[in-house]
Amino acid sequence: MLKKYNRVILKLSGEALREPGSEDNISPEIVEGIAHQIKAAAQTGLEIAIVVGGGNLWRGAAAAGRGMDRATADYVGMLATVMNSLAVQSMLEAVGVPSRVQSAIEMKNVAESFIRRVAIRHLEKGRVVIFGAGTGNPFFTTDTTAALRASEIGADVIFKATKVDGVYDKDPNKFSDAVRYDTVTYNEALSRNLKVMDGTAFSLCQDNSIPIVVFDMTVPGNIQRALTGEDVGTIVCA
Repeated sequence: MLKKYNRVILKLSGEALREPGSEDNISPEIVEGIAHQIKAAAQTGLEIAIVVGGGNLWRGAAAAGRGMDRATADYVGMLATVMNSLAVQSMLEAVGVPSRVQSAIEMKNVAESFIRRVAIRHLEKGRVVIFGAGTGNPFFTTDTTAALRASEIGADVIFKATKVDGVYDKDPNKFSDAVRYDTVTYNEALSRNLKVMDGTAFSLCQDNSIPIVVFDMTVPGNIQRALTGEDVGTIVCA
């Protein structure tokens, strides 16, 4: 049975924008494909906000492990997420979807500054809002950004697009007997140490009763199916 959502957050990893085996950090063709799926979902009246990671361009934790100051490395990563956000916005606009990028770090020449009430107004007017620059603070992941923004704008659910088709009891790439969950509670995910999101993000979702849907975005059409309420992946809920 289809689930009816009003307002959602789509969490995309930076790697999702890169074509496997390609030297391009951002694949216009892949981003265009994502944009078409978002367009189809938005045409149903769904209000869509997006949080994009920056791992295709930069990983702050990895740079810090090689001697860079961690806070500085994380700020570089935030700028990478803005680059990805602008790429997504460009393709959304190209396929006819009005959109806005809101950055947690002020950069008025390329993006709006994040203002909660303005973001909500954009969504109400049918615009897709892309949140860039993470939370604006080092040491926090874009998973945490998704959970924070979902809480702030009153999103019904977070869709976490991954390369696996849900949440498993162990790594399905390493264990052939790994079991996939259709539904799992927050408490079960914690007690079984299931790696749904990082701890801060997961706690925010649990505290604010925001369900998380983990699904495989590499399957053609799965982003659209997830956003429009089809049973795709694993639902983590109260």
